[in-house]
Amino acid sequence: MMMSLSASAHSFLLLPPCRPKLGSISFPHSLLRPIHTPPPALQPFLFPRHRRRRRRRGGREGSGHPSAGPTAAVGGIEGPQSVAEAASVLAAIILVHEGGHFLAATLQGIRVSKFAVGFGPVLASFVAGGVEYSLRAFPLGGFVGFPDDDPDSDVPPDDADLLKNRPVLDRILVVSAGVAANVVFAYLIVFAQVLTVGLPVQEPVPGLLVPEVRPGSAAARDGLRPGDVILGINGAPAPSVSDLVDVIKTSAGRNVAMTVAREGTKSVELSVVPDENTDGTGRIGVQLSPNYRLSKVRAKNLAQATVFASREFLGLSATVLDGLKQTFLNFSQSASKVSGPVAIIAVGAEVARSSSDGLFQFAAVINLNLAVINLLPLPALDGGSLALILVEAARGGRKIPREVEQRIMSSGILVVVMLGLFLIVRDTLNLDFIKEML
Repeated sequence: MMMSLSASAHSFLLLPPCRPKLGSISFPHSLLRPIHTPPPALQPFLFPRHRRRRRRRGGREGSGHPSAGPTAAVGGIEGPQSVAEAASVLAAIILVHEGGHFLAATLQGIRVSKFAVGFGPVLASFVAGGVEYSLRAFPLGGFVGFPDDDPDSDVPPDDADLLKNRPVLDRILVVSAGVAANVVFAYLIVFAQVLTVGLPVQEPVPGLLVPEVRPGSAAARDGLRPGDVILGINGAPAPSVSDLVDVIKTSAGRNVAMTVAREGTKSVELSVVPDENTDGTGRIGVQLSPNYRLSKVRAKNLAQATVFASREFLGLSATVLDGLKQTFLNFSQSASKVSGPVAIIAVGAEVARSSSDGLFQFAAVINLNLAVINLLPLPALDGGSLALILVEAARGGRKIPREVEQRIMSSGILVVVMLGLFLIVRDTLNLDFIKEML
């Protein structure tokens, strides 16, 4: 978002990846649990380090911490309904952001001339109340236009209701209203989820899950399969992941009796003989993770919904902020993973196919990302406009020369639009069905 010489407020759908520390990930996301992370379907967007490889569920043998759950690749867009749902979410987020600027301006009596979704050539438009509402060709965001420096405007340049002639506080309210609208919208989305589909929660159940068995390993040789649940070992109930790993390490070449629950059967008795490592410890070649049952918790009344939604919202916010922090600390590695509209819709479509609660959290995460990114003090963003206004305030109200402001903001808009178009082309060419055509 920004306030340029042409007096318009822009929002751009160019979002960097969020990467919270993988060691803190649990499955699925819920603030009703002590560990917080978005649902697995969102992981390609939030953790896009290996976009074309599914993350393995569960930690490797010897680790008591599961890694991120299974995710879908960003490479495919399948199903017109899920794509439409994801695109509708993005359109709603843009409308809310620009609606924040629009309302903050009109409620203060500030003149507004344009309200647009997208950039570039106009695809459709209408005029109401002196404001042109339009849908434009490039789906990179949107903008609210003001007649301050519009050469076609018949408003006198000294009109008190022009944005540029308003006090600093009035302009700060207009510029920051888009971010505030996204934050409020994100909270309302989570609140609606709590009241409708509910929040996913993990309930621990007995046993240890075996997400993966390496081909040719001792576990594969002796009959252990992916998806099995180890209920007991050597006649005792299954211990924790770390305890089981210790048993395996100290049992190289010796039988380890396992009671295993397998889909379609009550239980299976197996005898697994760990292979011996070079250091004399045993290994069986599996991944292990705690066993959880997924359930939903729905608020019973508005008071409970407020508590649940507030806790979930704070958890999502912390995840987004931590991810953005890691992104900027490792910017050289993260710059190539910035997501444009096509990639975001691809992930949103996958989320929509996987679960309704995932779509709620997809919308909330995108809102929070857009809010935080727009607060950065960079040209073409809300934070850049706020920075210029604060510089003006620090100068005792002396305005920055309009030519200087124009150069700063125009260069920022050009860079962001060019980046956005590049991302649209790149992400489109990376779609599976486009690759097949090529």
